[in-house]
Amino acid sequence: MDNLSDKRPIPEELKNVQKFVRLMDSAFKIPGTNFTFGLDPIINLIPYGGAAVGYIIGIYLMFAMYKNGASSKVMGKMIGNITIDALIGAIPLLGDIFDFYFKANERNMILAIEHFEEGKHQGSILPYLILIVLIFLLIIIGSIIATIFALKLLFGV
Repeated sequence: MDNLSDKRPIPEELKNVQKFVRLMDSAFKIPGTNFTFGLDPIINLIPYGGAAVGYIIGIYLMFAMYKNGASSKVMGKMIGNITIDALIGAIPLLGDIFDFYFKANERNMILAIEHFEEGKHQGSILPYLILIVLIFLLIIIGSIIATIFALKLLFGV
């Protein structure tokens, strides 16, 4: 569905958000390396509250995208990025390490630029939602089967 009519310059509001994204995900560089990080992994060192702040910032970027006419497909991808960041980021120690490498805001800014300037990620999120629901149902069914199997092993039922 990508075509020339889908291409347009990135909205001015998102250019301002881009500065904030840089501060959150890549404002600082470790000397002698190409490794960058921002305030996000530092804020996430605060148990639970840090993940919530990161999620709110991600939602702000998504709201700016929505106001400027982003497709549901790109919005769905952005929700996925910030949700992965928040869920894994909330796990003690693993989440802290993860936050230095998985830069959800930066990923979402790239999606925004690709969406507006290159006309990518157009269309509906519906096929992805169906896939997510099916995977979720398989996980639930698998968990139920595993629980029944474990109960039979433990109690000989």
